Amino acid sequence: MPLFTRHLPAWKKSEIEEIKRLIGSYGLMGLVDMYGIPASQVQQIRRNLRGTTVLKMTRNTLIRHALNEMGGEVAGVSRYISGHSALIFTNTNPFRLFKTLEQTKTKMAAKPGEIAPEDIVIEKGPTSFKPGPIVGELQQAGIPAAIEAGKVKIRETKTVVRKGGVITPKMADVLQKLEIKPMDVGLILQVAFFEGSIFEPAVLAIDETAVLAQISRAGAQAFNLSVNAVIPVRETAPFIIGRAVRDARGLAIEAGVYEKDVIDAIIGNAYRASVVLKGMVEGK
Repeated sequence: MPLFTRHLPAWKKSEIEEIKRLIGSYGLMGLVDMYGIPASQVQQIRRNLRGTTVLKMTRNTLIRHALNEMGGEVAGVSRYISGHSALIFTNTNPFRLFKTLEQTKTKMAAKPGEIAPEDIVIEKGPTSFKPGPIVGELQQAGIPAAIEAGKVKIRETKTVVRKGGVITPKMADVLQKLEIKPMDVGLILQVAFFEGSIFEPAVLAIDETAVLAQISRAGAQAFNLSVNAVIPVRETAPFIIGRAVRDARGLAIEAGVYEKDVIDAIIGNAYRASVVLKGMVEGK
């Protein structure tokens, strides 16, 4: 037993052994941040992931002990432990896991002091509020509001908090009253360890539509290059041969090469030329 775990209580040793067992039982291990997720949503996430994924919540120190005991490349995951980390285990690939976790996120009201994940924009237009103190509250929060036709109306669209900005208590209160929920709440993947490699979220957050479009464009460009440079492969050989046949036929016709495959075209050209010549002569 490693020195740094020898004097731990039995329950902590059991937790470390369980983590090590899970690491050895699944093809992918990840760290997720659990900060700010209500208990009810954690249970819903567990239900959504049941059957394919195991979510293991324990102390950061025990996670770090287990990773260090495993050693090798997996020990490098410990440097990503921060906040309220938990472990996630599955046999899918890290890109699919990232996408699955993004789909489990839900929108929630902002709390004072939280950081805006994106620009928070208040759209202009009527609200459901009747005239009253709400007008002053909106104006104090920097939101242009007025009374119109017996209702409170936002006079112009305005960005009230920029991405990365801190949400003040007054702004959090106003956003809640307007039923604007800007916060994404769910499991945030901190890092994934798969087949001996570490994958950070920036690598996993790909736009599938854009990637597929790029692959399609690259395929079309490769096809055109193969045909135009006469580099035959299975997909382009029929087109290259077909173009070569057409070019050879055109050359034979223009040069008057009397072959059985082009003689009809040569005679046809000669006939049309004679008709044109006859017309010119008779026209004179």
